[in-house]
Amino acid sequence: MSNPAPAAPPARTTNAWAVASIILVWFGAIFGLIAGYIALSQIKRTGEGGRGLALAAVIIGWIVVAAIVLWVIFAVIIVGMSSVPAGTS
Repeated sequence: MSNPAPAAPPARTTNAWAVASIILVWFGAIFGLIAGYIALSQIKRTGEGGRGLALAAVIIGWIVVAAIVLWVIFAVIIVGMSSVPAGTS
């Protein structure tokens, strides 16, 4: 009697939302963030691969959002300072 070879474990698939999130984050941070959070939720539920991709998209997305917020604050300060007449403190 020969023992059959053990079956290979099924290939772990990468979540499609995770792949989409890392692509979308470069074209629009908000879209990448949304797709990243959807991917993380699905990955937690299904056990698919791609958690690193989704997490990277979320991190990059929040960095971009933070940079935009800081840029807007800086722009408001600069515009506010430029509207003050010369000679006033």
